[in-house]
Amino acid sequence: MNDLHALYEQEPSAVALAEVMLRSGLRLAVAESCTGGWLAKVVTDLPGSSAWLDRGFVTYSNASKQEMLGVRAETLAAQGAVSEPVVAEMALGALSRSQAQVAVAISGVAGPGGGSPEKPVGTVCLAWAWPEGRVEARRFHFDGDRDAVRRCSVQAAIDGLVERLRDLV
Repeated sequence: MNDLHALYEQEPSAVALAEVMLRSGLRLAVAESCTGGWLAKVVTDLPGSSAWLDRGFVTYSNASKQEMLGVRAETLAAQGAVSEPVVAEMALGALSRSQAQVAVAISGVAGPGGGSPEKPVGTVCLAWAWPEGRVEARRFHFDGDRDAVRRCSVQAAIDGLVERLRDLV
């Protein structure tokens, strides 16, 4: 029941994303860590999403971020997986390893453990990228349990895409 409730909460934003993606003629790639594919699921719940979603990467471990997306070991060591530089590299890696023209990346501390004073539970970093190498990364803090942090992360990723893509169409 919780999953259905979350889907209906996110569906209006996902529908808005579908509309702007179709108008733009662009294809999307997603790179997810703490959300474990939830963004790709919300997008693919929409009929016709194959017209604009190219692929998704679930890169939960640091090794997978490096192998699948080309995130540099130096960036991970210096900044940690939950950081603006890492999600920026994740988003650019998703672009370079796909047929997409726009990408979004998510990495965060969903909890209940794993937080630190610098990056408490609820810290999430998102990045949006375009093929000309333009990338924008932001740090968020979401309150709530693991499910709430992940749901808010997906929502922020979708809202960020819609906001940025509306400027293009």
